[in-house]
Amino acid sequence: MAVDPGFAEYVAEQLGRVAPKVHSRAMFGGMSFRTLEGTFALLDDGIVYLKGDKTNRDRYIAAGWPPFQPFGEEGSSMNYFAVPGEMLEEVEALRPWVALAREAASRVVKRRSR
Repeated sequence: MAVDPGFAEYVAEQLGRVAPKVHSRAMFGGMSFRTLEGTFALLDDGIVYLKGDKTNRDRYIAAGWPPFQPFGEEGSSMNYFAVPGEMLEEVEALRPWVALAREAASRVVKRRSR
């Protein structure tokens, strides 16, 4: 799916309000967002997803955030979880979730550098 450029810019601005130096780039028809820790968010089909891993996945699930399933409900899911749309407008509510996602991204980088 194509990404709405205006919405992608809005997402980048909102994420940038709670994370330093957010960079975005086109990726497989969507967008990825990263900081120095690594890729911590995705945008696909108008939905923002935050990075999870075995350390924090249960928190996303308990909050009712569905996983990213790029190949539909029949396909496998990735360790990214859908942010409720209204949360993008509530920066202080978004802040701790972005921190979790950035921590998960940093753990990926650490594993790869070993």
